[in-house]
Amino acid sequence: MFLPARMHKLKIITLDQYSDSVVRSLHEEGIVQIHDISERIQQDAEWAQILKPSKVTGYTGKISSLLMKTTGIVDFLGTVSSEDAGILDMVKGFISPEVFDKREVEDIDAEALLDKAESMLSNVESKTRNIEEKLAMIDAEKNEKVAALQTAEKLINFDINFDDLKNSRYLSVITGKISTEAYQKFHDEYAQSKDEILVYTDSGESKTDLNILIISLKELSEEIAGVLRRLEFERYEISLLSGRPNEIIELSNNRLEALKEERNSVLNDLKDIASKWEDDLLVLKEQLEIEKERNEIFSAFGETKKTVMLEAWVPVKKENKALETIEQSTQGHSVVDVENPEGDDVPVHLDNPRFAKPYELFVEMYSSPSYREIDPTILVALVFPFFFGFCLTDAGYGVVIVLAGLVLYRGMGKVNQTMKNMGLVLVACGIWATVLGLVTNSLLGDFFPRFLVWELPTVIEAVDAFKYPQNILIMALTVGVIYTIVGLVLGAYNNFKRGETKQAVGSQIVWLLMLLGVGLLGASYLAGFGSIYIGGAIVAVAFVMLIYLNGMFGLMDISGFLGTILSYARLLALALATGGIAMTVNILTGLIGEMVPYIGFILAPIIFVLGHIANGAFQTLGAFINALRLHYVEFFAQFYIGGSSKFRAFQAKRKFTKVRN
Repeated sequence: MFLPARMHKLKIITLDQYSDSVVRSLHEEGIVQIHDISERIQQDAEWAQILKPSKVTGYTGKISSLLMKTTGIVDFLGTVSSEDAGILDMVKGFISPEVFDKREVEDIDAEALLDKAESMLSNVESKTRNIEEKLAMIDAEKNEKVAALQTAEKLINFDINFDDLKNSRYLSVITGKISTEAYQKFHDEYAQSKDEILVYTDSGESKTDLNILIISLKELSEEIAGVLRRLEFERYEISLLSGRPNEIIELSNNRLEALKEERNSVLNDLKDIASKWEDDLLVLKEQLEIEKERNEIFSAFGETKKTVMLEAWVPVKKENKALETIEQSTQGHSVVDVENPEGDDVPVHLDNPRFAKPYELFVEMYSSPSYREIDPTILVALVFPFFFGFCLTDAGYGVVIVLAGLVLYRGMGKVNQTMKNMGLVLVACGIWATVLGLVTNSLLGDFFPRFLVWELPTVIEAVDAFKYPQNILIMALTVGVIYTIVGLVLGAYNNFKRGETKQAVGSQIVWLLMLLGVGLLGASYLAGFGSIYIGGAIVAVAFVMLIYLNGMFGLMDISGFLGTILSYARLLALALATGGIAMTVNILTGLIGEMVPYIGFILAPIIFVLGHIANGAFQTLGAFINALRLHYVEFFAQFYIGGSSKFRAFQAKRKFTKVRN
């Protein structure tokens, strides 16, 4: 439970005719990780004499091509639902997403799947190709009209017919935007010295810009363009404009409305096709993805003329199932050698109780544990929500977080495992924040005593955060010492297990002795319990051991270790910050309600709601980050090494399909 799942390596040899069957069966079971042996075959001369690297099957290229085409069509059909979706639809999709009813499919081979895919895609493409072309033409014309409209709006004050300027053998027209300063420079240094140039100006989008229209002899156009480029001139494209600016604006707006109607009509046709074929295509896409993965995995194998060899990692708990699957899929024509791995080069599969599963994400975000060290997931599952609740310590915000977690769990959690796990984490964190808020007299700050003139009956006087913050500090530091001791014990266990006795004594045991000695000194001084001499002797021994094992650098570690303990004071800091800002919001609400005439009773609840939303969101983020930091920086630093690769099961990911038995 506190260690990663024990793993065995399977070396499997079977006849070539059963290789596809064993791959399919293992893929459906999803209990092994295929180990790539192709590189070893190439580098190991002894292996190279017996085996040669296997290759992907001949179907792989065709499957990839059809998968790409299927994905493109699915994405194209998906544009209908994405364009129709509004904010309410997005919210509904988050709170109660539609769960796809899995289709039963036959477990067909690659050749049959290719035939099915080609037939379906040919049928769908015959219906979507024309629609796709129509949409492309509509969008292209729309972009053209929008560009013409924008240019005409900028040039509306120029009373000029662009048709008169087209196809002229002698004249050139340049329009665009230029800064006032640059225009003045152009006018002074160039335009006023040329009689063959007419320049018209109009105010631009800002006070510092001008729209200009330049008419010149054609032989001067390149020279003028070169001068303008040096002045950061932004040119407008007018080659496609026809008529006067106000006429262009009217015609463009009318045409854009017509294009919008045409596009909606085409999208309605596409919607009909999507309603009929989208689910079938999602099923086909998943089947192709699964088949592609199966065909590509052969490149990790070795082969002879008539046999195939593969290696796979399997958790010991699932070993019998894997052996049974191999036996049945090869009809007994296989040889399997089971090895107990040596060393730490083993993929790690975390094996935790259900309540701790959601917290594996946090451990893996840091690093997967090495194969032979303690897996801290259970400790994280127990302590992380408590730290979060300690940092937040407000029952009002805690209840909101619980509700948010339930919405996430029952909403997106139905279709996404990560969202489901995060929902469970939020519920646990919210419960702790609620409980600690109730006992420390914080529910939306001092809402109850300030507005309802009623004390919370759940408050424990000694830990009332508004009266005795020093007691909260003592609790925070006590928690820090206890959790640090747990980390040191785990670190010592890991080091002793690896045979690194000196490291265990110098990095963990010495600090455990130091804490024991300081604890006895404190108990003797404050409560008269124990002997001050025994505590002092233990501290002295620990001090000597520290210098002996770590040299003079060990003295520097004292400040670092003290900093680790004091870092847990952030639990108090964040708890007081949450309550203090919430109290400020309440005070401000009361003052505005009492002192602002006429509209005070309207402003007060607005400030109350917005203030607590902002404080709750900010403090929730801070609680999450700091609870995670106390694990990553303070706790894990005492024992955790990590660095192993994660166990990645060779598994058919079926979201839309299930194999018919």
